Amino acid sequence: MMKALCYHGARDIRHDSMADPALLSDGDAIIRMTACSICGSDLHIYHGHGFSEDIGFCVGHEAVGEVIEVGRAVQRHKVGDIVMVPAAVGCGACRSCLGGNVIACENNAAACYGLSAGLQGVQAEAFRVPAADANAVRIPDGVTQDQALMLTDAMATAWFGARNADIRPGSSVAVIGLGPIGLMAVESAFVMGAHVVYAIDPVPERRALAEEVGAIALAPVNAIEIVREATHGRKLDCVVEAVGADATVDLALRLVTRRGTVSVIGVQQSRRFAFPLERAFAAGLTFRIGTCSVPEELPALFPLVRSGRLRPERYISHRMPLSQGAEAYRRFDAREAGALKMVLHPD
Repeated sequence: MMKALCYHGARDIRHDSMADPALLSDGDAIIRMTACSICGSDLHIYHGHGFSEDIGFCVGHEAVGEVIEVGRAVQRHKVGDIVMVPAAVGCGACRSCLGGNVIACENNAAACYGLSAGLQGVQAEAFRVPAADANAVRIPDGVTQDQALMLTDAMATAWFGARNADIRPGSSVAVIGLGPIGLMAVESAFVMGAHVVYAIDPVPERRALAEEVGAIALAPVNAIEIVREATHGRKLDCVVEAVGADATVDLALRLVTRRGTVSVIGVQQSRRFAFPLERAFAAGLTFRIGTCSVPEELPALFPLVRSGRLRPERYISHRMPLSQGAEAYRRFDAREAGALKMVLHPD
C-alpha cells in the first residue's frame, strides 16, 4: 500500500493509504513521484464542484518522478529515467496525439489525471501513466525538475493562453488573475513582444510579483477606468483571463479594444454566462476558450526555459511533505502567507 492525497468531499482532502499502482497494459509505466504540485483548477474539486461524482480517488495532475516499472511495449523510457508527466493524456497513437494535441485524441482516450477514479491522480507516492511513450516526457538537459514540474501544466497553459490571445510585438495586454498561471502569462506576454502588460488581481502581494517582471498592476475595482484613461479610450489589444469566473470573463470583454482578442484559460464551469454577442459582433472581437494540450507547447517552451527567458520556478512559494497535503490545500485556498505554488514531496 502507498500513500496518496484523496478527495472525500468539499474541503476534505486526506493523506490516505491506497493500493499501489499496477500496469494495466503493455504500454503503461509506473512513476515514483519525486515532486508534485497543486493547481488552481484542483480547487474546483477541493470546493466540492468537481468533474465527477466519485469519492476517494487520488487528486492532482502535475508531477515529475522516476520510472520504476515499464510495460513490455514501452520503448522510449526505461527504469531509472527521470520524467515529467503532462496533465492530460491521449492514446499516443492517433494523428492528433502524435502531433501533440492529446485533447483531440481520435480514439477517445483523452483524459486528465486526478479528476475521477477513471485515471488516478499524481499527488501520490507513485502513479500509473498510460501510453507512456507518448504521455511521459524525459526531462531534457538544462531543465531542472522544478522547471519541468511547472511545465507539466501551469507554464504550458500560461503560454497557450497568451498565444491564443494573439499577442504580437507591440501589443497592449491585460492578464486577469495572478495565480501562478496568470503570473506566467504576464511573463509570456513580454516574451511574445507586448509593449505593456496590465496585471489585474485583488491580492496586493500577487500584484507586487507582477510588477517585479515589468507589469502595471491594478486592482479589479478600478482597472477599466485606469486602462481607458491610459489608452485614451481605445483599451487593449489582447486580454488573458486566468480565473474562470463570470465576473472576470466579463471584465476581459470590457477591457478589449475593437478587433481585439480575449483568451479564457481559467477553468470554466459556468452554464449561464450572458455573453454580449451584440457588442462582440459590432466590435469584431475574437474570443477563444479552452484547455491546453501540454505536449503541443513544449517545443517552444523548453528552449525559453533553458535560456532563462521564462523562469516558472520563481513562483514556487511553499514546499511541504505529501503527508501535509491537506494543510497545503487549506493554505493555498486561503491564499495564506503568500501561498502561490504549493509543491509536495514524498515524506
